[in-house]
Amino acid sequence: MLKQDSHSHPPSSGQEYDDVDGTFRIIASRFNTDLVDGLLQAALAVLHRNPARILHIHRVPGAFEIPAVASYFAHQSPKPDAILCFGVVLQGETSHAQQVTEGVTNALASLQISQQMPIIHGVGHFLNLQQARTRCLGNTHNRGSECALAALDMVRLFTSLKTL
Repeated sequence: MLKQDSHSHPPSSGQEYDDVDGTFRIIASRFNTDLVDGLLQAALAVLHRNPARILHIHRVPGAFEIPAVASYFAHQSPKPDAILCFGVVLQGETSHAQQVTEGVTNALASLQISQQMPIIHGVGHFLNLQQARTRCLGNTHNRGSECALAALDMVRLFTSLKTL
């Protein structure tokens, strides 16, 4: 029989994480500001449920600059409990958008592993503006709130791992 921990199915409501506090660094791109602000506001709506959480928001020029700032904070002492990264890359006529998002993805994944901490990837690569609006400005599938929930779930999990 396979035993699953309590983190195998993330809940759909931030209310279930109201007991999770900590320090959260949020890095958000200024490029495609309206879309990124939609992600940021959705994340803040989830994270602000617990007033004990310490939130710091840092703006960077574009998505490609996010990993450098995430690395800076991941190497600070004390480390934040989680770093959330938000950006929007729209596909154009060249491969530039794919190159940017692959670079960001690889850098954030590597940083998360090397620093053994939650670094939440909320940098979306969208084929068109409608896809981006659905995931950044909508209420049903907003990646900002999904990333905030993932951060809270990972902070809870990392806290429990420290007791093993």
